[in-house]
Parts: sequence; structure tokens; C-alpha cells
Amino acid sequence: MKVTSPYKVRVVVDPSFGERLAQFPPGEPVWIVDSPINTPVARRLRDERVGENSLTGITTFKPGSDASPEDELVAELDTIELHHGEYSADPPYSILEIFGCSASDRVRIALADFGFYPDASTTDSVTAVRKPDI
Repeated sequence: MKVTSPYKVRVVVDPSFGERLAQFPPGEPVWIVDSPINTPVARRLRDERVGENSLTGITTFKPGSDASPEDELVAELDTIELHHGEYSADPPYSILEIFGCSASDRVRIALADFGFYPDASTTDSVTAVRKPDI
């Protein structure tokens, strides 16, 4: 898949994100935790946004039992890397926008494992960028 840079992937680990999902533009990948509030919105938007696929549209992922939003993010990073990293995209994704958790030490360490570092954060969101190859 050829993508223009910068290539952004959004990850939503907030189980009550719901209708806010519709604010993201079509054609940009979003990974959102499956929940009674999120999944109906994701299904509706997938039906409305004809032509999107797993690399350009909305992907829901199953939550772990009793997992915190931070746990969900850390658990999903490998799969996101597989789908949007250097072996699947040219260029690979270089920005992660995360909704539903903060840039805790654990999140920072997990992001660093994939070459990302937090660029901006709030109490419930993180924007991380990939360190350029040196």
C-alpha cells in the first residue's frame, strides 16, 4: 500500500467513545476497542464509507477481560505495527493518535519499543511520532 507521508493511525481504547468516531475523516485508519457503544457506530460508518478496507478504514478489536485502556493499547500495538508498519505500508505509519489513556511510563515504554515517542498528551489522549531513522 502506497501512502502519502505522514501516515497517521488512530487508536481508540475508550469503550464509550461512540459517536465521536464519526469526527475522524474517511480514508484514515482507526482501530477502536469493541464495546456496546463503539461497535454500532463503527459498523454504521463502515457501511457509509464504501471503498475503505482494513488499512484505510475502521477496525474494531476485542478487549481483554477486565483490561484497562492502557492494557488494551499495549496489547494491540503489535497488530497495528503488523498492519501499518514497514512490511505493510510504504511509507510506514509515523504518527499514532491514541484516545482513552495517557502517556504513562508503561505507555511510553511500549511506544518506544516501536520507535515512537509522545509528542503531545492530555489526561486521556496521546499523540506519538516515530523517531526518524538515523
